[in-house]
Amino acid sequence: EAIENQYPFLVQTFGGPDLYRQKKGKYTRLAGRHANYNIGTRSAKRWVEHMNAAIDEHEGMKDDVDGMQHLKNYFTYTAHYIVAAKEYMRPDQLSGGTKM
Repeated sequence: EAIENQYPFLVQTFGGPDLYRQKKGKYTRLAGRHANYNIGTRSAKRWVEHMNAAIDEHEGMKDDVDGMQHLKNYFTYTAHYIVAAKEYMRPDQLSGGTKM
């Protein structure tokens, strides 16, 4: 399910068709959709490592050093935002049946 959600989210986030909105609704509610998962700093760092490795391995990005760095920054910020935001979530900010 994670891959099925991540792909349309990233396509939409980076300017492609609104695949994620079509599947999940108008708002991404990124922190709310992840609140029921036990995602801490260690998990965030591990996810960022995987995303960075995928960026480094992508042949089409080899010559776009700035683009690679922007993506890495985005993924780092996003992963740690989810961890930090979880601490401040109210029940009405949860979505998709998420329970804390």
